[in-house]
Amino acid sequence: MTSDPRQHGDGTPRPAPHPAASRTPDDGARAASAACQGFRALHHAPGRPLLLPNAWDSASAVALANAGHPAIGTTSLGVAAAHGYPDGEGRPEVRAATLALARRLAGRLPCPYTVDIEGGFGGGPGQVADLVAELARHGAAGINLEDGRPGGGGLQDPARQAELIAAVKERTPDLFVNARIDTHWLVDSPPPLSEALARAEVYAAAGADGIFVPGVTADADIAVLVRAVAAPLNILFAPGRHTVRQLADLGVRRISTGSLLFRTALGAACAAADAIRAGAAPGGGSAPGGGTAESPADGGGASPGYGVDGGPVYGEVPAYGEVQHLAGGGGDRSVGDDGA
Repeated sequence: MTSDPRQHGDGTPRPAPHPAASRTPDDGARAASAACQGFRALHHAPGRPLLLPNAWDSASAVALANAGHPAIGTTSLGVAAAHGYPDGEGRPEVRAATLALARRLAGRLPCPYTVDIEGGFGGGPGQVADLVAELARHGAAGINLEDGRPGGGGLQDPARQAELIAAVKERTPDLFVNARIDTHWLVDSPPPLSEALARAEVYAAAGADGIFVPGVTADADIAVLVRAVAAPLNILFAPGRHTVRQLADLGVRRISTGSLLFRTALGAACAAADAIRAGAAPGGGSAPGGGTAESPADGGGASPGYGVDGGPVYGEVPAYGEVQHLAGGGGDRSVGDDGA
């Protein structure tokens, strides 16, 4: 936890906070605009990409913000699974849960936040723009909008996706639209990188502020995207393959953790329960950092996963597909270890 909520963990000033409910409408509008501008600026610091941790509820969002992160995202898998639904199906229940989380975060965070809205939860450009405008009223500084069809039904026509992006930008011009391209997401045989680049060009022309291509992990491919995409490039952190410094050196401007933190929390909870059942501190014996069996929260699990810089964390991290299965979705339980 940071001692001064006005500063990041490294002591640099935070962007302006979101408007509190007690402010006048004019004050709130000015503060919201400042938050959007501050969030946008975080994508334009050469050599210093925005590491965006993704929360799944208000407690995780506030905890991450208080830990000094300059901005917070939400994870669609985390929000959906926490409410008992699979991710990426455009369900109205998940839409409602996403809006409810945005309402709870209004005025509570000392930093900007951005919301994952899957593909917009159905409807045409006007309906998606309405949803985003409501999120903006609650203080969101950005959204993540994907072009994968609900339920794994392939990719949206890029021209139609561009219509969604353009409609959102027309209604909420200050808000940062991160256009997610799913050409390389959860596919056994990705297409040529040129397909992602073609979509990126269309989406940027429609007004997208950032381009996100999850599933691309190779340094050479990331370097091609950085060179060819005019907008700030967002990469999904791949445990054991990436470090923040490595991605910064490649020119990446935003690094998302996706569902990794939510899945790590699930793994750590199961590991802690198993350790308690076995009569030992989580991890066995004394916990890392000097904890004991009487302080299980200080311990870890039995099998290490990986932290954001490739170092070990405790607990076996379930794959994206496994969490989808737990939430009632179908498909391969082993697929998508680094899910969004």
